[in-house]
Formats: sequence, structure tokens, C-alpha cells
Amino acid sequence: MQVVVASRNPVKIAAAEQVFVRSFPHAALQVTGVSVPSGVADQPLTAEETLLGAENRVRHAQQQLPEATYTVGIEGGVAWQEGRLMCFAAIVVAGPGGQTQCLMTPYFWLPPAVAELVERGVELGDADDQVFGHSNSKQQMGAVGILTQGQIDRQALYAHTLQLCIIPFCRPELYPGVSGAGLAGL
Repeated sequence: MQVVVASRNPVKIAAAEQVFVRSFPHAALQVTGVSVPSGVADQPLTAEETLLGAENRVRHAQQQLPEATYTVGIEGGVAWQEGRLMCFAAIVVAGPGGQTQCLMTPYFWLPPAVAELVERGVELGDADDQVFGHSNSKQQMGAVGILTQGQIDRQALYAHTLQLCIIPFCRPELYPGVSGAGLAGL
């Protein structure tokens, strides 16, 4: 089974590997990250733009590796809600038979100091690094890890949502029209 993650970010690749290894324990599994464009701003500023970025990543990765069993796109984004800057990610998974599943991670509120930098055009990871004195946090624990003091890191946030996203592929007998390997079939 080949799983392609539409990014070379080690956090996104590790989240996908964790979920697919756990979900398909008997599969000969290969997880690969590929660098592809999202087709959206480096820092998506709406849920719609974030979802489009994840969809675009999947589409571009499928063009590079059309033989993949599953293709995973993860795009982090922010959006203003009720005067607060919220952070989240969109996760899109394309599986066997061309079916696609997508979910959003939980949203969480960013501190005003971070929100101010993002509003001025600074990408969230860079804003986190500036405010909290970190380096390359977007390829490590991310904003969620910094804000929860490591209790929930970026990999865990992505992995939980990805696990929920692939339920129809793992349990196709419960979802008419969805094909997947199924846990028992591997």
C-alpha cells in the first residue's frame, strides 16, 4: 500500500504514517512525502482557501504519483471568527476508486500577539517563532503544541483528524459507494 503525503513537512508525514500503520497493520506500507504547490497563499486566511489548498495538494500529488493507494493533503490555515483569529487545518484524503474524504481539525484561538503578526502578513509559523522564541515550529510542535505546552502537538492534531477522515476507507461495508482496503482485508 502506497500512501503519498502532499508535503515534505515531517510532521504531516509522521501523522499520516502513524494513522495508516495503525489502521492497516497487516499492509506492506510505504509512506512518501512529495513537494507540491497548494495553489493558495502561503498563509490561507479562510476555511475555504485552506480546504482548496489541501484539495490542490492532493490533485498535484496524484499527478506525480498516480499509482498511490491513498493521497493525503494537509493544509494549515487561519480565519477570523467573532474578532478572534482561529487556527485549524483541512485534511483531504483520496483513496481507491477515486473517492475523497475531507475534514477540518478542531479550531483554536490564537493569542492577540500572534494574530497581529499574521494580520500584517507574517505566516503563522514565523509569527509563532517570533512571539514565543522558537525556531521552525511549523515543522515541529506548531502553534497548538506551543499553546498547550506540548500536551497536543501538531502531529497529534493532524493524526486524530486524519484517523476520523479515513473511517469510510477502513470500514467500506458501512459506507455504500466507498471502496477501501478495509481493516479485515489486509
